[in-house]
Amino acid sequence: MTETTGDVRALMEQIAKWIVDAPDQVFVDHLDDDVIELEVAEADVGKVIGRQGRNVRALRTLLSAAGVRARKRYTLEVID
Repeated sequence: MTETTGDVRALMEQIAKWIVDAPDQVFVDHLDDDVIELEVAEADVGKVIGRQGRNVRALRTLLSAAGVRARKRYTLEVID
């Protein structure tokens, strides 16, 4: 099951790097209780969240779809 966790973490990291202006400042952590923390530069938080939260909602949808395969329920937290 740790392979799936690594894949979910890598998926979130890659997508976040495509969205932000400073991809070298993107860090993704997986906590014990199925929480994925996405840390980006302070200037890029708005881009990750998007207008009316559309981008972060889409990221959470992808995360939940990936969690179905692993039979887990992941939570995404954006940290600046």
